[in-house]
Amino acid sequence: MSVPTVAVIGAGGHGLWHRRRIAARVESGRVRLAGLCDLAPLTSEPDAPIPEGTPVFTDHRELLAETRPDIVVVCTPPHTHLPIAADAVAAGADLLLEKPPVTSLDEHRRLTALLDESGRACQVNFQALGSPALPLLRAAIGDGDLGEVRSITVTGSWRRPDEYYRRSDWAGKSTMDGRRSLDGALANPFAHAVMQALAVAGAGIPSGIEVERFRARDIEVDDTACLRLTFHDGPAILVAVTLCGEAAKIEGDLTVAGSAGKALFEYPTDRLRLPGGETETVPGRVDLLDDLIAHREQGSPLLAPLSATEPFTAVIEAVAAAPVTQIPEGHLHREGPYLVVDGVNSVIEAAGARTALFSELPAPWAIR
Repeated sequence: MSVPTVAVIGAGGHGLWHRRRIAARVESGRVRLAGLCDLAPLTSEPDAPIPEGTPVFTDHRELLAETRPDIVVVCTPPHTHLPIAADAVAAGADLLLEKPPVTSLDEHRRLTALLDESGRACQVNFQALGSPALPLLRAAIGDGDLGEVRSITVTGSWRRPDEYYRRSDWAGKSTMDGRRSLDGALANPFAHAVMQALAVAGAGIPSGIEVERFRARDIEVDDTACLRLTFHDGPAILVAVTLCGEAAKIEGDLTVAGSAGKALFEYPTDRLRLPGGETETVPGRVDLLDDLIAHREQGSPLLAPLSATEPFTAVIEAVAAAPVTQIPEGHLHREGPYLVVDGVNSVIEAAGARTALFSELPAPWAIR
């Protein structure tokens, strides 16, 4: 079988992450780099080189027409994903599509239809779905080790400096060029948290979605938020997160609470604790590009196919439609380049412990 060719559309910024991983696979002979595309000038980096002779484009349509890649990595702003993905599929390429994959259920269904018609594959870059701890947790739930599962909660307190909201022209924006851009704590950095909780639940699209979005900064989206999901058949999910956290970071703890015990899963670090066991790092995370290549070669199931992300898209569609409330300045303080919500870590921990929304807790800044 011939070595697949890979192109990157959106090869600057976060696209460098993809270029580094591709560079390692080019060196091992696993793939060949077909070309790169970005609206801004690209530079060769030591760990993400642009090999001599590699074509570089500013128009993705020209890249697709001239290089005809086997796989296209799409790492552009979310509001551009559908049209670029559609062009790549029409050109005969499989996709590694950055998260969030699309901005609405309508777009999700349109892309699904294009994939079905073309026979092409689409892997969504929810890297945490390649965690080796995830199937172990699912197996423990399925085997009844936790008893009846009553809730799945995720808590996370990270901090982003002022410059984070200057990283791109769509940073902190709810729309770009008249279309949803889906920045914000829930839709972007903590999108993995939302997707991971949905993957653990395995219950499909929620029947109920409650969202509370807050902003400490002068932005259009949330930097502090929570959501509670309910299902006709399955445990409730509660996600409580902030990008304006205190110095003590809450890494991203997913807790599954059952009648016979609890499991703790740190999805960013692949650390897992099952009832009666110790917290251990589970080695062997699968790279989603490698998984896509294996799917092309062997027909093995994808770890993060577009179809598996439909519940996520339903949730993020509801998040995008929810209002954003400004947190009063009296509940904020500054620590260097970071804006911090007073006492936010304890509020997030309480939300997880009680499966409660911020407005249901003693959080004066969350009174609605």
